[in-house]
Amino acid sequence: MKRPHRSHHEVADELRDRIRSGTLRPGQRMPTQAELADEFGVERGAVREALRTLQGENLLANVSKGSPATVAETPNRARSGAGGVTPQPTTVGLAPRIAAAFEAPDVEIDALCLTSVSLTMAIGEPLRRIHAGLRKPAKVTVRVLLPSRSIDLAFPTPVDSGDDESGHVHRRWLDQRNAQGQVLRHNLLALRGSHGIDVRVSFRALPFTPPVKLYLLNGSEALFAYYTLTRQSEEIGQESLEMYDAQGAQSMLFPFRQDGLRDTTFVEQSGLWFDALWDTISQDLELARG
Repeated sequence: MKRPHRSHHEVADELRDRIRSGTLRPGQRMPTQAELADEFGVERGAVREALRTLQGENLLANVSKGSPATVAETPNRARSGAGGVTPQPTTVGLAPRIAAAFEAPDVEIDALCLTSVSLTMAIGEPLRRIHAGLRKPAKVTVRVLLPSRSIDLAFPTPVDSGDDESGHVHRRWLDQRNAQGQVLRHNLLALRGSHGIDVRVSFRALPFTPPVKLYLLNGSEALFAYYTLTRQSEEIGQESLEMYDAQGAQSMLFPFRQDGLRDTTFVEQSGLWFDALWDTISQDLELARG
């Protein structure tokens, strides 16, 4: 007898839990796609989508339409050199790490970034799991450092400052910063009423443009990426402008965990650096007014 229909997200969630709990061990061959489809009561396409998701998180290897996949020898830690971890674009690497952070009873996320777009997107999956009854942390605390509206941004900025006297570039960034922050705050605070979770979300404004993005998860993991600038042409305010900007969602995200002296020191020092910025030169940020 098949179980009620499930989405590929739910199949991936269950298999992820089995891998992380040790029920499925490193190097172990997975059941066939037909067996998984029968177990979960889904089509094989949903199983394949779930397996691809877990392969993207480095939890599975050898995912194909042929032989069964195998559990990665070092789940979620693809080797790169001596014990390193392969960096991934922010859109790929951030979401599974945020989802893993939400498995803790007390979730703590600190972020330093340009607009919080990536964080808002990445937090969608753990929120879905909470609403589906698959997760329920007791407390969620999120702190976000963003550039102040009152500074001249290093980027995004026109190549020739005289090309944007009306400030369209700055206004577009500010609107995006405020909109994304408001969505992030609304979605998290909604957990108070819907699930009785103690949620606290705070924003502070920095007096400079951060050249990097940093995410600190539960005090035990740091995700770090450089903002790499490119020159590009954008249609803004009914005119074409040459500008310098960074595609933050594609920035390569380097993960560091409290595992070994080097990584542990990086995580600890990153936390101290974030706290220092939060407690000293940053100011309260009102998203509606910037």
